[in-house]
Amino acid sequence: MSFLIDPALLYAGGKTYRAITRDAPADPVRDAAVGAAAMAVFWGVSIGLYRDQRWTTPVWKLCRARSGRDWMLNSGVLRIDETRVGRRTHLISTAIFATYPLWLALGMRQRAR
Repeated sequence: MSFLIDPALLYAGGKTYRAITRDAPADPVRDAAVGAAAMAVFWGVSIGLYRDQRWTTPVWKLCRARSGRDWMLNSGVLRIDETRVGRRTHLISTAIFATYPLWLALGMRQRAR
């Protein structure tokens, strides 16, 4: 997970879920449960990476990053010095994390064609 790809993955996941359930009767409880589970996974892994939790090491190493925070901030594309981030970066990161449910919801609202 990273800030550059998470929104797209959440949107695509929501859209895929909607396509899979397009013929099923509407079920807000099921939709909410699926959304909550998706958010638990995305927030759990992404926040773990951002905080450099030890259990995320296999993920960021697989992505050839220097750390979980490096992967979250740079995704192998940008060049932010993840070792020198301050309050501003943390606030921006928190704001980005707060948008995650929006991306999933937008995908879940798309009608399959």
